[in-house]
Amino acid sequence: TSKLKMTKKEPFIINRIKSLGFALKGALLLLKNEASIQVQASIAVLVTFAGFYFEISAIEWMVQLLVIAVVISAEALNSAIEEIADFIHPEYHKKIGYTKDIAAGAVFFAGIAGIIIAGIIYIPKF
Repeated sequence: TSKLKMTKKEPFIINRIKSLGFALKGALLLLKNEASIQVQASIAVLVTFAGFYFEISAIEWMVQLLVIAVVISAEALNSAIEEIADFIHPEYHKKIGYTKDIAAGAVFFAGIAGIIIAGIIYIPKF
């Protein structure tokens, strides 16, 4: 006889609700603990208010929201990579430093794209 317990698989919707809970927990942890995410979220709030103030178009809203999502997601992934790297190799290591620099570079590219897009949307409105 097998000593493995047979467990009933939870319904799909229950798993999705749990996953949503984990994602919300992660977002709140990022906002609470990561200064870079706090800065990005503050910028997101500012450009959102600017969008209402300048009455940007639906297309501009879509692009702006997509850029906000990409920048904050890149920053969150960068934070996760840094946490994993520091956990695996707490002391300085050349390869870990390289990995962390590459992750930060991805945030840099997303941020530059965000600045350019903000310029395209908002400079003509001044």
